[in-house]
Amino acid sequence: MSLFDMQLSRKVFPVLVMAGMVGLAGCSQSDTKAETEGATSVEGKTVRIATEGAYPPFNYTNNDGSLGGFDVDVINAVCDEIKAKCEITSQDWDGIIPGLLANKYDAIIAGMSITPERAATVDFSAPYFSNTMVWLAKKDGTFSPDDITNKDLGSQRSTTLGEYLLANFDNKEGNKVNLYDTYENAYLDLKSGRVDAVLAEKVSAADWLPENPEYAVIGEEIDNDDNLGIAFRKNDPLKAEFDKGIEAIRANGKLAEIEAANFGK
Repeated sequence: MSLFDMQLSRKVFPVLVMAGMVGLAGCSQSDTKAETEGATSVEGKTVRIATEGAYPPFNYTNNDGSLGGFDVDVINAVCDEIKAKCEITSQDWDGIIPGLLANKYDAIIAGMSITPERAATVDFSAPYFSNTMVWLAKKDGTFSPDDITNKDLGSQRSTTLGEYLLANFDNKEGNKVNLYDTYENAYLDLKSGRVDAVLAEKVSAADWLPENPEYAVIGEEIDNDDNLGIAFRKNDPLKAEFDKGIEAIRANGKLAEIEAANFGK
């Protein structure tokens, strides 16, 4: 059943009883309308949210199994704003959109870029964050963005960054692209020497580099107009409610506070 589908039960009363209650029924309907005019359509309702839980600092799984990160903080703030009861669960990246379409949950917030390809399948909220891409490689290595030839390059599959690598470098100038189920696995191959460089989102790279000081951002940031949004099933009225919530936390400064807490901005 959809989040907004409610089955109304009807009781049949004798005609005389109904006639005697017409006035009261009219008052009741008027009162109910007045009480609900100021409420959002999701107020008090449970909304199921999926995140990956494996993409720090956007989303990650804590040692106790709880979920944390920028995405989790954003969705909690939005849900508080629209007074919805949000339940957050983890889902692997490759299955995250299929799970939404299969009604396993009602929305996705997982550092997901808004792209035309995805927008053909799901509806996106207004953007809640904009990101840029960077190259990660060894500080004293031979990788240079100005001359990418005969290199093994890595990123996460089914992402705008992975698609960027495939379109621009795979099987070109002797380069090979390796895509992974998570960025953590891409970073592991970078450290083991199986790839020469990883294309990562700036925020993810900034989270990884402090514990890996022998690596660095090489070259300039790449602005690929990467906006992140919350995904919904097509034509789901949830989108409009969450758009209001995003706009509210942007206007009241809460979104900026969450960015500062997670990214040090």
